[in-house]
Amino acid sequence: MKKKSSDILKDREQSILYSSGCSGDGSGIKCDSKSVSGAVSQRACVFCGARVVLNPITDAFHIVHGPIGCASYTWDIRGSLSSGEDLYRNSFSTDLSEQDVVFGGEKKLIAAIDEVVAEYAPKVIFVYATCIVGIIGDDVEAVCRAAEAKYGIRVIPIMSPGFAGHKSMGYKAACNAIMSLITPYHFPKTKGINILGDFNLSGEMWIIKDYLKKIGVNVISKITGDATHDELIKASSAQLNIVQCAGSMTYLANRMQNEMDIPFIKVSFFGIEDTVSSLMRIAYALDDEAVIEKAKAFTEQEKIKAERVIDLYKDKLAGRKAAIYVGGGFKAISLIRQFRELGMDTVVVGTQTGKKEDYEIIASLVNEGTVILDDTNPAELEKFMKEKGADILVGGVKERPLAYKLGIAFCDHNHERKHPLAGFIGISNFAKEINLSMNSPVWGYIA
Repeated sequence: MKKKSSDILKDREQSILYSSGCSGDGSGIKCDSKSVSGAVSQRACVFCGARVVLNPITDAFHIVHGPIGCASYTWDIRGSLSSGEDLYRNSFSTDLSEQDVVFGGEKKLIAAIDEVVAEYAPKVIFVYATCIVGIIGDDVEAVCRAAEAKYGIRVIPIMSPGFAGHKSMGYKAACNAIMSLITPYHFPKTKGINILGDFNLSGEMWIIKDYLKKIGVNVISKITGDATHDELIKASSAQLNIVQCAGSMTYLANRMQNEMDIPFIKVSFFGIEDTVSSLMRIAYALDDEAVIEKAKAFTEQEKIKAERVIDLYKDKLAGRKAAIYVGGGFKAISLIRQFRELGMDTVVVGTQTGKKEDYEIIASLVNEGTVILDDTNPAELEKFMKEKGADILVGGVKERPLAYKLGIAFCDHNHERKHPLAGFIGISNFAKEINLSMNSPVWGYIA
């Protein structure tokens, strides 16, 4: 891979690479580090990372200890669906003011916990320490310990001041909180698996769970899409963990492997290749002949259907160019493969929280000259999309305005979306959306 440094900040040079088209060495890219000051990073904060992971637990209560703005940031903006409780969609906030910054906010936090317990009788409360709390030094952990002793329920502190790092640190804090919740419970081993890192966006957890049921695999705990307290605490009984969002859940999977003797495999249900491969790898990992045979039959049948859908759009999309900027490296890898199934080339690809091993795989998948970015900013993304002639950008809500301002089609692949993109139904939805976005008549009216 070679580096190119024109028109970018000097401190960003090592985070931007051009693929050499070889079977890759992404090790030369600088990643998994703090954002460069002044670079206007697209990364989110520690608090955001923690909330992304924990918010889908449907019967958990989330108290945001900080100003009201932090709570409003995550107020019902995620596409995580529930088959039970809906209260998780709301945030409870201590609404710290200037007076609390001067005199401390612990009394407000104690009162907030007392109020939630009295009103709702929760099984578990997560308390998030935000930036202001990190500055003024409220002892959130002591308040939570006292509340647990007083009420006999789990009150778990999440030390997530935004300035302490980036989104990945929030993932880690959330994973530690999940381990704190499930570790005290010891259940006998059961034939079944845990799904880690799917947040039930538009019901995708239900889709994956249905596929597993069809091939004879029982799901013990969903971590964390459509999860409940009573389900989560049984997680230690699983035979296997499958990790869908590697960026947020590999740390938890490693802890569960080391502390609970549960092996894990990384999977992806985006695109035909990865969906079929993942279901078969799960079957082989469980070493069950009946499951393996059912998985073969199911994937062969669904693959044929999915390929028919792809064929409907391939002629309209073949040869077009895609840019990708998403949260984790594993999703970026799946998207490169999915665009390849549509006959499209990926010319720009970046992530917020990718690791070196992710970039090595990315480098091996893309063509020579593809721009690979870590923790990019809007100016860089604009520069390289224009330079490489991208026809569509796949990203999140922050990237949408940039694409439209440049007259480039856009596909939302983030937490806010309202339609599933995982599994075989997701393959169909993705192909339709890419076609509609890129071949819309509106582009004929834009100069």
